[in-house]
Amino acid sequence: MRYFRSKEFDCSCGCGENHMDTETLEMLDTARAYADVPFRINSAWRCEKHNKKVGGKKDSSHTYGKAVDISAPDSRSRFWIIYGLVQAQFTRIGIAKTFIHADTDHNKDAEVVWLY
Repeated sequence: MRYFRSKEFDCSCGCGENHMDTETLEMLDTARAYADVPFRINSAWRCEKHNKKVGGKKDSSHTYGKAVDISAPDSRSRFWIIYGLVQAQFTRIGIAKTFIHADTDHNKDAEVVWLY
């Protein structure tokens, strides 16, 4: 990966697990190139225990290594992050006040954008 270190995608509970999907990581690296703004990863891979602790859905794409939450500290960063994700062909994007969720879970509905 050009823009990221593997440890950025470790489960944040401290268990050290990281089973990120290769396709997702490649697309994320491409999105970062298009966006031309830093991507700070808030959440990526989640073990089942951590996902439950943070209130994640039982079938969360994070537990399959197919999702990331990217910090979006302001409206301009949010715009460029979303632009990069769309250019990299992410088709599942969630928008929150402070972060953007992106995933590549082919078992879920595509071509969707939702709000938190």
